Amino acid sequence: MKEKRMKLIISLLALLVVILLFFVLYAFILKPAMNGFVVKAQNQGVEYALNIIAQASSNCQVVPITINNQTINIINVDCLQQAQQPIAQPKK
Repeated sequence: MKEKRMKLIISLLALLVVILLFFVLYAFILKPAMNGFVVKAQNQGVEYALNIIAQASSNCQVVPITINNQTINIINVDCLQQAQQPIAQPKK
């Protein structure tokens, strides 16, 4: 009887060690790896969006950006300056 109880206690302790090992593995290895992946993906998305905005505005196009319920139109300042310069008239 005492031997069966000792085996049960050892089995339960071994199970507890395995469960704790999984928690440590998750907390210190898997979770940081997943967070790093998510942050990297977010940064790539931001970079992609900014590249699209820069390309569209470099072609003198108005780029509407909507954040919540507010829309902001972005245009390249160089395009505005080109529009203000007078067009050279051909000499007679």
